[in-house]
Amino acid sequence: MAGLPAAVAPWLRDTGSLTRRVIESCDGDFRVRLLRQRWGRPFDSERRLLGSRSGIRALIREVELWCGGEPWVFARSVIPATSLHGPARRLASLGERPLGAVLFADPRVRRGDTQVARLLPRHPLFQVAVRDLDAVPSELWGRRTLYRFAGHPLLVNEIFLPAIP
Repeated sequence: MAGLPAAVAPWLRDTGSLTRRVIESCDGDFRVRLLRQRWGRPFDSERRLLGSRSGIRALIREVELWCGGEPWVFARSVIPATSLHGPARRLASLGERPLGAVLFADPRVRRGDTQVARLLPRHPLFQVAVRDLDAVPSELWGRRTLYRFAGHPLLVNEIFLPAIP
C-alpha cells in the first residue's frame, strides 16, 4: 500500500495472533485495558462486512493493548447478538482478558480475509481509536478481520497507535 510506514507494515501483515505478538514484544509488561463494552450499532462498513441488515444490535468491545505503560493497539470487536450463542457466549464476559487468546486457541474459530486501511481523522474508527490518547496523530493504520466462531461472524478491528515500535 502506498504510504505505508515501514515500521507498521510487519504488524499489519502478520497473520498470527496480534495479542501474542504484542505480549512477546513486551517482556512481561503487557495488559489489556477495557475502555468500553456495550450493546450498540456497528458502523455501516462493519455491518456490511458482517453481512448484517440495517439496525443490527451487536456487542461492541473497545480495548487497548498496552506494553511498557503505553497503548500500542486499539481494538474494536463487533459481535452481533445472533453470534453470542453456545460456546461464543463467553465472549461477552472477557473483561480485561484478550479476545485474541480465545480466538486463536479455539479450533471452532475460522479466520477470514483481512483488510488493511489508512485512517484519517474524519473516519469514525479513527475517532474512537484516539478518544483516550493525549496526542492525536494525523493518520493511523489498521486492519480488520472477519472471524467465524462456531459458524457465527464477529469482526475485529485493530488500529496501530503511535507508540507501537
